[in-house]
Amino acid sequence: MDDSPRGVKAWTEQTTAFDRVRAIAQAIDQPRTAAYIATEAAVSETTAHDHLKRLVEMSVVRTVSGEDATLYEPDPLYARFRTLRRLIDEHSHAELLELKADVQQQIEAFEQQYDVTSPTELREQAADVATPAETMQLMEDASDWELSHYHLSVVNDAIDNYSEYTGLDSRVRV
Repeated sequence: MDDSPRGVKAWTEQTTAFDRVRAIAQAIDQPRTAAYIATEAAVSETTAHDHLKRLVEMSVVRTVSGEDATLYEPDPLYARFRTLRRLIDEHSHAELLELKADVQQQIEAFEQQYDVTSPTELREQAADVATPAETMQLMEDASDWELSHYHLSVVNDAIDNYSEYTGLDSRVRV
Protein backbone atom coordinates (compact mmCIF):
# COMPACT_ATOMS: atom_id res chain seq x y z
CA MET A 1 0.00 0.00 0.00
CA ASP A 2 1.13 3.55 -0.77
CA ASP A 3 1.49 5.30 2.62
CA SER A 4 1.11 8.77 1.12
CA PRO A 5 -2.12 10.58 2.04
CA ARG A 6 -3.32 10.02 -1.53
CA GLY A 7 -2.53 6.29 -1.31
CA VAL A 8 -4.34 5.91 2.01
CA LYS A 9 -7.28 7.89 0.66
CA ALA A 10 -7.53 5.64 -2.39
CA TRP A 11 -7.28 2.53 -0.20
CA THR A 12 -10.03 3.75 2.14
CA GLU A 13 -12.25 4.71 -0.80
CA GLN A 14 -11.82 1.37 -2.58
CA THR A 15 -11.77 -1.04 0.38
CA THR A 16 -14.17 -1.60 3.25
CA ALA A 17 -13.02 -1.00 6.81
CA PHE A 18 -13.46 -4.71 7.53
CA ASP A 19 -11.27 -5.70 4.58
CA ARG A 20 -8.56 -3.22 5.62
CA VAL A 21 -8.53 -4.53 9.20
CA ARG A 22 -8.43 -8.11 7.93
CA ALA A 23 -5.59 -7.31 5.51
CA ILE A 24 -3.48 -5.73 8.23
CA ALA A 25 -4.29 -8.39 10.84
CA GLN A 26 -3.32 -11.17 8.45
CA ALA A 27 -0.10 -9.45 7.37
CA ILE A 28 1.42 -8.61 10.75
CA ASP A 29 4.53 -10.55 11.68
CA GLN A 30 4.11 -10.27 15.45
CA PRO A 31 1.18 -9.82 17.82
CA ARG A 32 -0.16 -6.26 17.70
CA THR A 33 -2.74 -4.19 19.56
CA ALA A 34 -6.06 -3.12 18.11
CA ALA A 35 -4.73 0.46 18.22
CA TYR A 36 -1.79 -0.48 16.00
CA ILE A 37 -4.05 -2.33 13.56
CA ALA A 38 -6.52 0.58 13.56
CA THR A 39 -3.78 3.04 12.63
CA GLU A 40 -2.42 0.82 9.86
CA ALA A 41 -5.93 0.10 8.51
CA ALA A 42 -6.98 3.76 8.66
CA VAL A 43 -9.98 3.08 10.94
CA SER A 44 -10.97 4.10 14.43
CA GLU A 45 -9.87 1.92 17.31
CA THR A 46 -13.51 1.07 18.05
CA THR A 47 -14.01 -0.08 14.46
CA ALA A 48 -10.83 -2.14 14.63
CA HIS A 49 -11.97 -3.78 17.88
CA ASP A 50 -15.35 -4.67 16.35
CA HIS A 51 -13.80 -6.16 13.22
CA LEU A 52 -11.04 -7.97 15.13
CA LYS A 53 -13.66 -9.56 17.38
CA ARG A 54 -15.42 -10.85 14.27
CA LEU A 55 -12.14 -12.10 12.79
CA VAL A 56 -11.40 -13.96 16.04
CA GLU A 57 -14.85 -15.59 15.88
CA MET A 58 -14.08 -16.60 12.28
CA SER A 59 -10.68 -18.04 13.38
CA VAL A 60 -8.84 -15.76 10.97
CA VAL A 61 -6.89 -14.14 13.80
CA ARG A 62 -6.40 -15.08 17.40
CA THR A 63 -5.82 -13.16 20.59
CA VAL A 64 -2.69 -13.17 22.69
CA SER A 65 -2.53 -11.76 26.18
CA GLY A 66 -0.23 -8.79 26.38
CA GLU A 67 1.01 -6.90 29.42
CA ASP A 68 -1.26 -3.91 28.92
CA ALA A 69 -3.70 -4.94 26.19
CA THR A 70 -5.01 -7.81 24.13
CA LEU A 71 -2.82 -8.49 21.13
CA TYR A 72 -3.88 -9.98 17.81
CA GLU A 73 -1.99 -12.20 15.39
CA PRO A 74 -2.85 -14.28 12.33
CA ASP A 75 -4.22 -17.71 13.24
CA PRO A 76 -1.54 -20.13 12.00
CA LEU A 77 -4.04 -22.92 11.34
CA TYR A 78 -6.19 -20.64 9.20
CA ALA A 79 -3.10 -19.50 7.31
CA ARG A 80 -2.03 -23.11 6.74
CA PHE A 81 -5.44 -24.10 5.39
CA ARG A 82 -5.46 -21.09 3.05
CA THR A 83 -2.04 -22.12 1.75
CA LEU A 84 -3.22 -25.72 1.30
CA ARG A 85 -6.29 -24.50 -0.60
CA ARG A 86 -4.13 -22.36 -2.88
CA LEU A 87 -1.72 -25.24 -3.53
CA ILE A 88 -4.53 -27.68 -4.35
CA ASP A 89 -6.34 -25.15 -6.55
CA GLU A 90 -3.25 -24.06 -8.48
CA HIS A 91 -1.19 -27.25 -8.83
CA SER A 92 -1.66 -30.78 -10.08
CA HIS A 93 -0.24 -33.66 -8.05
CA ALA A 94 2.76 -33.80 -10.39
CA GLU A 95 3.37 -30.06 -10.02
CA LEU A 96 3.24 -30.42 -6.24
CA LEU A 97 5.95 -33.08 -6.46
CA GLU A 98 8.08 -30.67 -8.51
CA LEU A 99 7.45 -27.93 -5.96
CA LYS A 100 8.52 -30.30 -3.20
CA ALA A 101 11.78 -31.00 -5.02
CA ASP A 102 12.39 -27.25 -5.44
CA VAL A 103 11.88 -26.60 -1.72
CA GLN A 104 14.08 -29.56 -0.81
CA GLN A 105 16.80 -28.09 -3.03
CA GLN A 106 16.50 -24.75 -1.21
CA ILE A 107 16.95 -26.52 2.13
CA GLU A 108 19.94 -28.49 0.84
CA ALA A 109 21.48 -25.26 -0.47
CA PHE A 110 21.31 -23.72 3.01
CA GLU A 111 22.88 -26.85 4.53
CA GLN A 112 25.72 -26.84 2.00
CA GLN A 113 26.31 -23.08 2.05
CA TYR A 114 26.65 -22.89 5.82
CA ASP A 115 27.73 -26.46 6.63
CA VAL A 116 25.03 -26.83 9.30
CA THR A 117 21.91 -28.97 9.49
CA SER A 118 19.32 -26.57 10.90
CA PRO A 119 18.28 -22.93 11.09
CA THR A 120 19.02 -23.05 14.82
CA GLU A 121 22.65 -23.95 14.15
CA LEU A 122 22.83 -21.11 11.63
CA ARG A 123 21.56 -18.65 14.26
CA GLU A 124 24.29 -19.92 16.59
CA GLN A 125 26.84 -19.10 13.89
CA ALA A 126 25.46 -15.56 13.74
CA ALA A 127 26.81 -14.96 17.25
CA ASP A 128 30.37 -15.52 16.02
CA VAL A 129 30.56 -13.34 12.90
CA ALA A 130 32.50 -10.09 12.73
CA THR A 131 30.10 -7.57 11.22
CA PRO A 132 26.48 -6.52 11.73
CA ALA A 133 25.82 -7.12 8.03
CA GLU A 134 27.01 -10.74 8.34
CA THR A 135 24.89 -11.22 11.46
CA MET A 136 21.80 -9.86 9.72
CA GLN A 137 22.43 -12.02 6.65
CA LEU A 138 22.71 -15.19 8.75
CA MET A 139 19.58 -14.31 10.71
CA GLU A 140 17.67 -13.61 7.49
CA ASP A 141 18.84 -16.86 5.92
CA ALA A 142 17.88 -18.78 9.07
CA SER A 143 14.38 -17.31 8.84
CA ASP A 144 14.18 -18.16 5.13
CA TRP A 145 15.34 -21.70 5.93
CA GLU A 146 12.62 -22.09 8.57
CA LEU A 147 10.08 -20.79 6.06
CA SER A 148 11.29 -23.39 3.56
CA HIS A 149 10.73 -26.12 6.17
CA TYR A 150 7.21 -24.79 6.77
CA HIS A 151 6.50 -24.71 3.02
CA LEU A 152 7.80 -28.24 2.68
CA SER A 153 5.44 -29.43 5.42
CA VAL A 154 2.45 -27.80 3.70
CA VAL A 155 3.44 -29.14 0.29
CA ASN A 156 3.83 -32.62 1.80
CA ASP A 157 0.35 -32.29 3.33
CA ALA A 158 -1.06 -31.31 -0.06
CA ILE A 159 0.70 -34.23 -1.76
CA ASP A 160 -0.24 -36.79 0.89
CA ASN A 161 -3.90 -35.76 0.90
CA TYR A 162 -4.33 -34.62 -2.70
CA SER A 163 -6.97 -37.18 -3.64
CA GLU A 164 -8.95 -36.56 -0.47
CA TYR A 165 -8.82 -32.77 -0.81
CA THR A 166 -9.71 -32.72 -4.50
CA GLY A 167 -12.44 -35.29 -3.79
CA LEU A 168 -14.00 -32.90 -1.31
CA ASP A 169 -14.17 -30.26 -4.02
CA SER A 170 -15.83 -32.61 -6.48
CA ARG A 171 -18.51 -33.51 -3.92
CA VAL A 172 -19.32 -29.85 -3.42
CA ARG A 173 -19.55 -29.03 -7.14
CA VAL A 174 -22.68 -31.04 -7.89
